Amino acid sequence: MTIMFRNISIVPRWVIFLLDIGCTVFAFFFAILINQNLNLESINWNHLKNIFLLLILVNTLVFSAVRTYSGIVRYTGFQDALRIFLSLSLSAGFILILSSISSKYADLLIPSRTVIILYETFSFLSMLSYRVIVKFVFHYANSIKMTQKTVVIFGAGEAGVATKRVLELDTQNNIYLLAFIDDDKKKNNRALDGIPILSELQFKELLKKEQVDELVIASFTIGIKRKNEIVDFCLNHDIKVLNVPPYRLWSEGSFTARQLKSIKIEELLEREPISINNELIGEQIKGKRILVSGAAGSIGSEIVRQLLQYKPELIILCDQAESPLYSLELELQETKTKVTMVSYLSDITNELRMRVLFEQFKPQYVYHAAAYKHVPMMELCPEEAIRNNVFGTKLLADLAVEFKVERFVMVSTDKAVNPTNVMGASKRIAEMYVQALSRLRFQRTKFVTTRFGNVLGSNGSVILRFKEQIEKGGPVTVTHPNVTRYFMTIPEACQLVLEAASMGNGGEIFVFDMGDSVNIANMAKKMIRLYGLLPNIDININYIGLRPGEKLYEELLNDEENTVRTYHEKICIAKVREIELEGLVNLLEALETATGNCKDTNFLVGLMKEIVPEFVSNNSVFEALDNKYGTVISINKIG
Repeated sequence: MTIMFRNISIVPRWVIFLLDIGCTVFAFFFAILINQNLNLESINWNHLKNIFLLLILVNTLVFSAVRTYSGIVRYTGFQDALRIFLSLSLSAGFILILSSISSKYADLLIPSRTVIILYETFSFLSMLSYRVIVKFVFHYANSIKMTQKTVVIFGAGEAGVATKRVLELDTQNNIYLLAFIDDDKKKNNRALDGIPILSELQFKELLKKEQVDELVIASFTIGIKRKNEIVDFCLNHDIKVLNVPPYRLWSEGSFTARQLKSIKIEELLEREPISINNELIGEQIKGKRILVSGAAGSIGSEIVRQLLQYKPELIILCDQAESPLYSLELELQETKTKVTMVSYLSDITNELRMRVLFEQFKPQYVYHAAAYKHVPMMELCPEEAIRNNVFGTKLLADLAVEFKVERFVMVSTDKAVNPTNVMGASKRIAEMYVQALSRLRFQRTKFVTTRFGNVLGSNGSVILRFKEQIEKGGPVTVTHPNVTRYFMTIPEACQLVLEAASMGNGGEIFVFDMGDSVNIANMAKKMIRLYGLLPNIDININYIGLRPGEKLYEELLNDEENTVRTYHEKICIAKVREIELEGLVNLLEALETATGNCKDTNFLVGLMKEIVPEFVSNNSVFEALDNKYGTVISINKIG
């Protein structure tokens, strides 16, 4: 019997139609029988035949028009019930009208109003009942060989109710909904659609008696801290955590079981939404011509997306990566924005191309996000880090002064603080030059620098690497058990960049509140557990040692620096030692000459250490340059 039901895909429509007609005939007969006090002898069978013929004729027309038979029976829902009610109301109405018209023919075609009301009620119940029975039979047949999953839903609101319906309609899993959990004490000890609503304490007590397989977070108002508490508790009790998709991804106010995804580590590292002064940013940017370097990168592209809402006149998308730049162009075309976009393919170190850009478009704002950021790779290629990060920045900054750009915003990194690698040192040198330029007399450009740590989901992010390794079955490679990093979402980082840029008066280094640092090894373990696997049992974690130039932890501020608060609680101004432009220019000229002519990378990095005295290499071949008995390089030795 079970196999037979499982092999039936969809009941033919004509079968549903005949069943519906049969239900109405039976309901009408039962209504008359009730009206006659269950006395069969008092029924006029000749009259009943005429009424049945009329009933079948009317319902054939009504059911065909309303299409009561069109729904798939095993997916019967509210819309089907509404369609049935509408069709039966029309049927009862037609019969009542026809009965009134035919009153002159005595009682041949006249059922009483009581009979008509009973007929509609019994028809509705019978037509809906057999659909529900079929629905449950199909559900039972499909789930009988499936392992039952016990599920609880966190959030007894609208999203929770929608989740319950989605789980009930899920034919791919045999799901038993045990309870709702809600932090609202007013809802506790009540029931929602027959399912009890528990407090967290009651849920913990329930776990001592019941096994729970999955918890679905169905709340859009839950805070990040609370979400982490729930996830940690579930992981400690081997409960898989799923997440309801954001409401914007629902189709026609609903979603499907396939959209219930395991919660991602990025969602647990996010922080509470930030507020920014959109009005001030809008006043500054509206109608302006803006250049974004590195526009196709993670940060650059998000800056572009956020700039669109402030309606600038023009955005120049500058990048040397052809395919990502084209992809960004296609994405922006789909937004139907009225802002003019120009894709400008070029390396920022190409002086001719950059000069043509400034001459042709005359940007008023520059957001400089182009940079080489990969730490180990820059240890291998210090000349590229210097060429791109230092002299690419210098070229753009000089052109900004020459063409009287209003604001120049440089995107820097926490690795520029007490740098232990070439990449961080190259960004610190760029910071120093931009700061020194800001103190030039008679120049109008306001130079602003922003510093922050790692961003979630960026190109080369450790999180993406861990995901790939877990999905391949491991092992997950971590550099050191104690390594920590700061994380921020890309949209949050870019919001703060725009906010800092709007408040800068020139020469500031803005430092963002990155929250608490995250232990990378613990994050890897948590990611493995979020996949429903066990660290070092299902997926091994291998410690491979710090890579060249890496340090155990990142700093946001130099030890000799302090900060000044701004009106935004997440943005501070770093007070750093001032650099004289003339002296720095001499050092940079020497570095540029060496970069163009010298094949000795030790010599190049030694020059960087002279420019940035706090640059002390870590886990790198360049550590020898920091040894007091090692090579001491002087600018005077440059030939």
